[in-house]
Amino acid sequence: MMKSSCLLIFALFALLQCYAQTSKVNLQYDAALAKKLGADEYGMKKYVMAFLKEGPNREKDPIKAAALQKAHLQNIIRLANEGKLLIAGPFLDDQPVEGIFIFNVSTIEEARALTATDPAIKAGSLTMELRPWYASAALMEVYATHKKLEKKSVAD
Repeated sequence: MMKSSCLLIFALFALLQCYAQTSKVNLQYDAALAKKLGADEYGMKKYVMAFLKEGPNREKDPIKAAALQKAHLQNIIRLANEGKLLIAGPFLDDQPVEGIFIFNVSTIEEARALTATDPAIKAGSLTMELRPWYASAALMEVYATHKKLEKKSVAD
């Protein structure tokens, strides 16, 4: 009798532990914000990451190269203002991958259409490797925060 009572108490304790673990509620959860940002139940969403690489047609003339870079930066800003590009930036070392973009789209096809608008891609100065990516939906807030920190535009 004692053994079965102990077993029953242990079983109830184990059941309560399992229930407590599966019923934890995130008290910071904001359903409206999650919906606005397109978050799934884990606070994540699909994006497409682009790895910018040196293209076959690098501009040799410094004046033309500078103009192409300015047009590339203006396109980045346009895509960011449209909410299609969340993060963009160069790597600071001399490697084959020169920078990244994180697109606010869920398919490679959508990202490919956006990359086709980049003057550096059109000129063959850059190529992009596109990869599907799953990350925090909070990335949707990066550009709005960046605008509050940016004293001077990179495209000026």
